[in-house]
Amino acid sequence: MLNEAQLEASQHIDGPMLILAGAGSGKTKTITARLAYLLSLGIPPSSTLTLTFTNKAASEMRQRALDLIEEEMIHPPLLCTFHKFGLMFLKFHMQKLGRKNSFVIIDSDDKKRIVKNLMKEHKIDLPLSFVATVISNHKNHLIDPQLAQEKAEMPNYKKATKIYEAYEDWLLRNNLVDFDDLLVLPYKILRDHEELRKETSERYQYIMVDEYQDTNDIQFKLLQMLCDSHDNLCVVGDDDQSIYGWRGANVKNIIEFADNFEGTKVVKLQTNYRSTNQIINTSNQLIEHNRNRLGKTLESHVGEGEDVALMESLDENSEASKIAKEIKTLIARGESADDIAVLYRVNALSRSLEEGLNKEGVNYQLIGGVRFYERAEIKDIISYLRVIANSSDDFSFKRIINKPKRSIGAKTIEKIEGAKGESSLYDFLKQSSKKSLEKLTSKKAASSMKQLIDALELCKEEANKAIYNLLDVFESNIKLKEYYATLPDGRDRILNIDEFYGLLRDSITKNPSITLEEFLNDISLQSDQDQISGEQISIMTIHASKGLEFKHLFIIGCEEEFFPLLGEDCNIEEERRLAYVAMTRAMRNLTLSCVDSRFHRGRRKHLKKSRFLKEAGLIEGSFTLEESSEFKKGDLVKHKIFGIGRVQEVTKAGKDRKLKINFGGNKKEILSSFVEAV
Repeated sequence: MLNEAQLEASQHIDGPMLILAGAGSGKTKTITARLAYLLSLGIPPSSTLTLTFTNKAASEMRQRALDLIEEEMIHPPLLCTFHKFGLMFLKFHMQKLGRKNSFVIIDSDDKKRIVKNLMKEHKIDLPLSFVATVISNHKNHLIDPQLAQEKAEMPNYKKATKIYEAYEDWLLRNNLVDFDDLLVLPYKILRDHEELRKETSERYQYIMVDEYQDTNDIQFKLLQMLCDSHDNLCVVGDDDQSIYGWRGANVKNIIEFADNFEGTKVVKLQTNYRSTNQIINTSNQLIEHNRNRLGKTLESHVGEGEDVALMESLDENSEASKIAKEIKTLIARGESADDIAVLYRVNALSRSLEEGLNKEGVNYQLIGGVRFYERAEIKDIISYLRVIANSSDDFSFKRIINKPKRSIGAKTIEKIEGAKGESSLYDFLKQSSKKSLEKLTSKKAASSMKQLIDALELCKEEANKAIYNLLDVFESNIKLKEYYATLPDGRDRILNIDEFYGLLRDSITKNPSITLEEFLNDISLQSDQDQISGEQISIMTIHASKGLEFKHLFIIGCEEEFFPLLGEDCNIEEERRLAYVAMTRAMRNLTLSCVDSRFHRGRRKHLKKSRFLKEAGLIEGSFTLEESSEFKKGDLVKHKIFGIGRVQEVTKAGKDRKLKINFGGNKKEILSSFVEAV
């Protein structure tokens, strides 16, 4: 049975419609019921197109819609992802670009291999993932290689755009397409061929889009092309659950839907079938502080439950211990471990949580991520410290010899291993002169290896004198954080590194006589716990929890600078939406946890409670709407006349914002309403 709002949405036929579906309000049920209703009216399945973000969602919707229809269909309706639709379209129309439709799709690994070879060919040494991300961002914003090179300001971006040009040439010569092309090329074909645009639009008379809040700019433009001859576009989503801005999703697509499609019917699904009144009311109270939202108020169908709890602890170890003990109590009471989860904003917080659960014997699975001590950046640091503690550790030395990159390849290492005899790699390099190493490899590699040994020798000296200061010497000479900062997920990796540095410093504070070997042995025991048999609770980032639900839920790290995660690139409204998503995963019990202090940038720091606790009514405070400031320093923006530039300064100008923007050296002051985000 559908409720009144669901029924209204499912039986709307012609014209644009926005189904604003709150958390747990039955959006999948509604969209599939609407598809079934359209088909029951005799609308041909071939005239419908339903676009999703995952194959799993498309498959589930197709089956649920067909289950609602009694008669069997020879040609079922088309439900697929945006990328699958793009692929099918290109198979028919690739020749419009002067290319053969026998193209081959490359996956992300293929793309990285091609980019890596091109970087080698052009003698450009940048992190591979950085270059791949730059290419993807430019393509999705329809910025061709030539324009990208003209607009690139920073040296690394100039180098990356050079590879972008070479990469596009390579794809063209070999008739290859990547995942970005599956959206970009269909858009370009439809944009440039009016007759085909009209024909395609007339074919798909009824279009539906799931999770519309997650669409990016190119997906929005593609939908505009598909609706060229009609306005029968139905989108389903929740602006309050738009949490993927960092990967290109544009919340404006859903907020401004009614402005972009005239005569839009808006139906709000506001009955939540998942959570208690207490959880829903607390979540509503929090999200009301966002200014840029369409506005809706969820109501619980479940009814009354327990109050949302606030857990306060001295530090992260106490927090982890309390949560582990509460979980043990729940399981002892007969609750299933599958119904229990712990969420956190940043991966670094999993370290203390994992250790606390291990100590209490609580079995857990880390969803969509890697356990703390198994993360690449943590393994790198541990390998460095092992070499500093023991120069005979060839296994660890081989891991770190070319990280950060030092132009030391596998063949060079092979030659050194063949020449070192009984010595360890470290000792052989230390004892060898630069000239003798040049006979084995290139001058650059020989120089890099000697520099590495010199840096490690400084670290060894410091470790023998004062282990507490080792990390400062290590970072100033090895620059591991500087290397990871250049990667697309660098911020998260640096937080993990800082967490590890904080752990080492904390261990020294508690035991001033501890040696580096003892510290490494301790963490080896912690990171190599035997797995406990039986059911597992789930621990994960909030992003990984999207779409899931748990009977008992804990959210840790509710402090300023951790949640919300503050910084130059912080979008406080998206952080608040993320908190809203986290809280609405809870079905019966919700606990938010904060501490007085935890490691921050590698040092123990006293922290303020998260503003979200005040805004949600869990601690005292007054109601304040977030100030609207769509743009911030560092944002890339586009102006109709001046093109693409970077925001250098934001100041108030009445109700608007005045932006100081650098357009490739041409600096202008422009009101924010005259530019758009890139």
